[in-house]
Amino acid sequence: MRSFTYERPTDLVSAARAVADRPGARFLAGGTNLLDLMKLEIETPTHLVDVQDLGLDAIEPTGEGGLRIGALVTNTALAADRRVRRDYAVLARAILAGASGQLRNKATTAGNLLQRTRCGYFYDTAMPCNKRRPGAGCAAIGGASRQLGVIAVSDACIATFPGDMPIALRLLDAVVETVAGSGERRAIPIAEFHRAWGETPHVETTLRPGELITAVVLPPPLGGRHAYEKVRDRASYAFALVSVAAVIQPDGTGRVAFGGVASKPWRVEEAEALLPQGAAAVTARAFAGATPTAENAFKIPLATRALASIIAQTRGDA
Repeated sequence: MRSFTYERPTDLVSAARAVADRPGARFLAGGTNLLDLMKLEIETPTHLVDVQDLGLDAIEPTGEGGLRIGALVTNTALAADRRVRRDYAVLARAILAGASGQLRNKATTAGNLLQRTRCGYFYDTAMPCNKRRPGAGCAAIGGASRQLGVIAVSDACIATFPGDMPIALRLLDAVVETVAGSGERRAIPIAEFHRAWGETPHVETTLRPGELITAVVLPPPLGGRHAYEKVRDRASYAFALVSVAAVIQPDGTGRVAFGGVASKPWRVEEAEALLPQGAAAVTARAFAGATPTAENAFKIPLATRALASIIAQTRGDA
């Protein structure tokens, strides 16, 4: 790990300004992804701005009937919150499907949104990777691609977004709140937060330089039955081959989002209108235009079967 400097500010704008004004600076929260990347010298920040004293660890009701989740709320605290378990069960289930208990005790809400891809070529610094070094090329294209993306990928990158919690947040139409070093605040719909890779896969979100996530806001509860199905190569501590988050209403309508298949949490609202016709109709629309490889083409029928399982469970058939 290379040397770096460190500071621990106590107000939001100072923290944002400390990163915005210093090229090579990064925010540090739970560190469950960043520190690993630093040890491998994939991330080489020159300065760390520790945000743990900023008071962003509360879960509070909003005036609109939703919840505001502070950026530093741990995954463990969020999954255990009685309001989340009662009204946003898909979120609690997605969190519990990811990582070990030890990691969930440290991982934060904002950090989970910013988790970087787990593509093996990204982690192997001997291999070319456009995400790690723009313009280097992509060893994953033509390489081992079983875990990689089938849709919203590009000729520059076929990695997938690795998280579980953000799949549920996309399903719930969460909003990401931020503050900049200038004091400007933004509310970013999560549908606009993560980017498709395109030709600049190293730019993963719509955050501006130095912009600090302060909270994630959930709208009022949707009702219905909540489910999160994660299919992986082993039962514990593995990233999703395919995951499906869903809220199904008593009349068979609902919402669906997929993980492990795209550069970002994957939700196609037009496909949700087909839920009463069954899983195959939904995934045919959701994955229209997919470009799988020979190694990962199985992900699309796997997504269909995972969604079919959820539909059966929510109807009481399984």
